[in-house]
Amino acid sequence: MLKNKHIVVGVTGGIAAYKIPLLVRELRKAGAEVRVVMSEAAREFVTPLTLSTLSNNEVVVGTFPRERSNVLDARTWHIDLGRWADVMVIAPATANIAAKLAHGYSDDAVSTLALAVRCPILVSPSMDLDMWQHPATRENITTLHEMGYTVLPPEEGELASGLRGPGRLPEIGRIVDAVDELLSLAKKDLAGKNIVVTAGPTYEPIDPVRFIGNRSSGKMGFAIANAAAQRGATVTLITGRVHLPTPKFVQRVDVETAAEMYQAVARYHKSSHALIMAAAVADFTPEKVSSQKIKKESGQDSLILNLRRTKDILHEVSLKNRKSALIGFALETGNNIAQAKKKLKEKKLDLIVLNNANEKGAGFDVDTNVVTIISKSGKVERLKKMTKYAVAHEILNRSVKFLT
Repeated sequence: MLKNKHIVVGVTGGIAAYKIPLLVRELRKAGAEVRVVMSEAAREFVTPLTLSTLSNNEVVVGTFPRERSNVLDARTWHIDLGRWADVMVIAPATANIAAKLAHGYSDDAVSTLALAVRCPILVSPSMDLDMWQHPATRENITTLHEMGYTVLPPEEGELASGLRGPGRLPEIGRIVDAVDELLSLAKKDLAGKNIVVTAGPTYEPIDPVRFIGNRSSGKMGFAIANAAAQRGATVTLITGRVHLPTPKFVQRVDVETAAEMYQAVARYHKSSHALIMAAAVADFTPEKVSSQKIKKESGQDSLILNLRRTKDILHEVSLKNRKSALIGFALETGNNIAQAKKKLKEKKLDLIVLNNANEKGAGFDVDTNVVTIISKSGKVERLKKMTKYAVAHEILNRSVKFLT
């Protein structure tokens, strides 16, 4: 995948920066065109001249390049490179750059470009053991995952400080392989397609302070929306209450109840090529909602709530004269392929994605998933555990043929 691709390498001020000339050389040997941007701190470890010579391109150092070149306008270099790049690699990624990316700072060349690119970004952290394990760094890395960055974890071994543990920059070959894999996912096969994705839980109110809900984090649906946008689709993400940032180039519609999600899907699905229902929509909602907080009465041992069925969004959509693809999810607490197949047939779906809430590495809150994808032809594919972003691409890979 590297041949003739445009790759930007962002270098920040970590000791492992001395290895980056080898990365640039390997990317060039694989046929890629490489441009390098550096923070000022990175110059303490590797020179711009070295990276310029190996990349055969000028190197951007600092947010405000002093001279206009034949290729880049000093005023808009970040926009020019942002549109040029097929993928951006940040290596070594220090704790400082991880914090900047997680919170949207752009006070050096690398962080500025990271906000401007339209392509996938691979972050390869490298730092000392205690910095990597610091709670602030761990939180920032989690945020990067949620924002759609691909994070290549550091390797364990002897560090520059003399300590041993996680923090080493991965071997150059491993970084090259990760770039190649990321490029294989970043196809533009969904250009011109409108895709609606649902995500997260619904909250069904009982009274002004209580609700019936579920534990969905929304991460799977957000990963699908992010992956579809990167592949060129126009994406509308309809989501319940979650604590996730909106992926770049995705239109977000916030809802709360199952009824609100149904109304939003009915509105935006009309002009879509596909509906991917990754949301955990409540099956039941209270018949009556108290206008005042329900009080606990003296001696009261129980509270009875009468519930009614909510509208089955996928079923309602499938009843209409539709031309778009329908992809559903089946969350079970066992490997219930028969139940997923039944849902696939009854709701006239093109694909259904089955996962198990009790399986390690799958279900709620985690960044990975283990799924089985079943198509209307009857084909059953169980995928290995992978990141939800990678699962998203696997789902899209199998959905493309149903889009007209």
